[in-house]
Amino acid sequence: MQPVRWGILSTARIGRTKVVPGMMKSPLCQVVAVASRSENTAREMASELGIGKAYGSYEALLADPDIEAIYNPLPNHLHVPMTLAAAAAGKHVLCEKPIAITADEAEALKQVPSQVLVAEAFMVRHHPQWQRAREIIRAGDIGELRSIQVIFSYFNVEPDNIRNKADIGGGGLLDIGCYAVVAGRYFFDAEPIRTIALVDRDPTYRVDRTTSALLDFGKGRQLTFTVSTQSVPFQRIQMLGTKGRIEIEVPFNAPPDRPTRISVDDGSAHGGLSEKAVEFPVVDQYEQQGAAFSRAIRGEASLEYGLEDALMNMRILDAIRQSAESAAWESIAAR
Repeated sequence: MQPVRWGILSTARIGRTKVVPGMMKSPLCQVVAVASRSENTAREMASELGIGKAYGSYEALLADPDIEAIYNPLPNHLHVPMTLAAAAAGKHVLCEKPIAITADEAEALKQVPSQVLVAEAFMVRHHPQWQRAREIIRAGDIGELRSIQVIFSYFNVEPDNIRNKADIGGGGLLDIGCYAVVAGRYFFDAEPIRTIALVDRDPTYRVDRTTSALLDFGKGRQLTFTVSTQSVPFQRIQMLGTKGRIEIEVPFNAPPDRPTRISVDDGSAHGGLSEKAVEFPVVDQYEQQGAAFSRAIRGEASLEYGLEDALMNMRILDAIRQSAESAAWESIAAR
């Protein structure tokens, strides 16, 4: 197939250092332009990564008829308005997570024309370690999956960092709690029906710096997670079945330059002595994500996770926030 011609909406660090370099590895993605509010900043990124065009405004990039798809890594409060602007210009949009700040805001994306594809950039679902773990679960090799436990943390107290700005969608739940929710939905192959949560807020920034939640997926299936923006950097997924256990060591920031592995344990010996490693060769999950979205644009494959999936994730995040405020179980609306 012909590669899809991509434009990058902003010079955000995640795009500059991870997503765009990964996409550029794929023969299905041709990154042709980048835009910033500063043309000099756009030119710097273009020069650094070998991108042909640099624009000094987002509107100029969206007006470029040569661009077919947009990657939107702008701050959270700009995800919906700029995704709508890109769609109005006829561009498909891969939008950084979370796709919005609230589910109500995300509902506006339903006005996107049906011929325009919109997806939320959860690259983890394109990594072979996630895909293999789900295959093992679906095959029944660990029995019935009962519990998923997720930890994801980093330490960031920078006052100018967008993650510490409450008014534009900062905080741990939207930044990394969304990954925990996706993990539960992905590995249980189901949607949660209710949740209860506890939040600790930074006294200065007012963003949630530590959030823990319990999600009930029905039939005895539970997801528990803790995410924190002011704790030692760490991440792990543990999945407990009736006959075995799966551990994903680096589930979210899987390195693009060295092999990864998951562990499968039948529980026959304590202390992990019975676990066996399942190893994966070097893979860049951002390359895989860009290629998958490009194939969907070309009609070579279906878009497995589109707008409705993103809207459901936002409804769950809303319910978690509501529970933290009400100190009670909150129901989660169906799609």
